[in-house]
Amino acid sequence: MKTESFRGKDFITLLDWTREEVETILDVALDLKRRYAMREPHDHLLRARTLFMIFYNQSLRTRNSFEAGMTQLGGHAHYLDPGKIYTPALPGKEVAYSTERVSDVARVLARMGDAIAIRCYGDPVDWVYGGANELIRNFAYWADIPVLNMEDDKYHPFQALADILTVKEKFGTFKGVNFVMSWAYSPSIHKPRAVPQSAIIAATMMGMNVTLAHPEGMELDPEVLAACEANARHNGGSFKISHDMREAFKGAHVVYPKAWCATPIFKPPVGEDDPKKTQQIFDSHKDWICDAEKMRLTDPESIYLHCLPCDRGYEVTDEVIDNTTRSKERPWLSAAYDEAENRLHVQKAVMSLVMS
Repeated sequence: MKTESFRGKDFITLLDWTREEVETILDVALDLKRRYAMREPHDHLLRARTLFMIFYNQSLRTRNSFEAGMTQLGGHAHYLDPGKIYTPALPGKEVAYSTERVSDVARVLARMGDAIAIRCYGDPVDWVYGGANELIRNFAYWADIPVLNMEDDKYHPFQALADILTVKEKFGTFKGVNFVMSWAYSPSIHKPRAVPQSAIIAATMMGMNVTLAHPEGMELDPEVLAACEANARHNGGSFKISHDMREAFKGAHVVYPKAWCATPIFKPPVGEDDPKKTQQIFDSHKDWICDAEKMRLTDPESIYLHCLPCDRGYEVTDEVIDNTTRSKERPWLSAAYDEAENRLHVQKAVMSLVMS
């Protein structure tokens, strides 16, 4: 692998990257994390570089980890609220004097900075599945600087990097690790697929034994599932789907229970534009909660992950997520906050590699 191949590359989905490249990102992230822990300055890496961040959706971890990361690397992150600029829009979606075509925004920002990061899913694209990903890829087409996906309606690659970095830190290996990505109940049906889809892409890419658990009606993108099956064959792991949360948890080393939307919420042809039907599917599976009883089915050295924010009392109990020290009664470890911190380090690694 040529290390200069990172320079200028877009980061939209891990499916565009090789395992070798992802392992390099993890190595760089661990080095930058060590420097951060030692308070060792590394602000020369992106000194005077500019990152433009466009948030169509709200954010806590993503916005602050990118802003802090750019500061620590010596650059600056500009926060752009689409409602306070002329909202970038695709052809046919323009509204006079309130939007600006993506092609124009991308080319202007590319002349002023060094990368463009975008978060967009759900309401801003009217729940047209793939609409946000299309918008981000349109930015990448027109900008001659890297475009970074801070989460769209299909992928959340930076979260996936933080997930697998956390697994690597806790187990020292990916080989033989049983990784369970499970749906969990939430009162809110407006949950994109990006996190679970990127999590299983990353876990199968690293060769883990991956189980995707969900009730019927919560199926993920068939193209993503096919990619995970191919990853498992190529990288020496496994991939299977279960419709039983308790069964999936048995012997798991990593559990990642999180809500995601049911297919009917999307506009046709993918879905039915039917929030009521989606709510009915959700409400019939309120027992899909990560609690102490289910955690005791996992491996004694298991960890709990969540991208946050979690819906406490629905997706997970306090007893599970707040258990940051193992005990005889609670042998699992909540690594959700380690995982959240790792967003900072993996994002710094990618930015250092593609923006240098």
